[in-house]
Amino acid sequence: MFLSKLITFGFIMYEPLRAYFSDKQDLSDEDFERIKAKFSVKRLRKRQYLLQEGDVCNFTAFVSKGALRQYLVDEKGNEHVTQFAIENWWISDRESLTLGTPTQYNVDALEDCELLIITKADFNELEREVPAFQRVMNQVKEINAIAGQNRVVRALSYTADEKYQRFVEKYPEIAQRVPQHMIASYLGITPETLSRIRRKLFGK
Repeated sequence: MFLSKLITFGFIMYEPLRAYFSDKQDLSDEDFERIKAKFSVKRLRKRQYLLQEGDVCNFTAFVSKGALRQYLVDEKGNEHVTQFAIENWWISDRESLTLGTPTQYNVDALEDCELLIITKADFNELEREVPAFQRVMNQVKEINAIAGQNRVVRALSYTADEKYQRFVEKYPEIAQRVPQHMIASYLGITPETLSRIRRKLFGK
């Protein structure tokens, strides 16, 4: 009975990963088993860290369930949110992962989370040996690069109102699940400014 439950739990945990890849590429059972074998399950409680400043990041995480944030803390102790991640998103520190340098970021759970973790070495092996995995991850890298470029444009040229409206339009689920002061931090505006914008838009 216990073994049966364990197998069922493992299937449930990995099913979002299979759906994610199958949605983007034709994926054989054999390819998925090779991909699945390189990932391990990690569960986080709300407020628990996945990564802390000063650590060397040697993994990439796929979010099966829950929500996380990535942020850094400045010299004055202020937090600056740089990324959110919810179901079917990936989260890591690309600089630390690539260069092997200590990260400047913290990543913690905003909700109880279920993650699938892959190490840098296993990730690179899959890119070499499973073409479907490489194609999907190349798409992810391109999308992330475009998103980063667009974020710079918004930071430089959008008003605070435009930043928030664009955020809500593009990420409506995150806007509902994440505390407003964290959204303000991500947008680079004060919580007071965000409250003013929300009152104007929603009467709240």
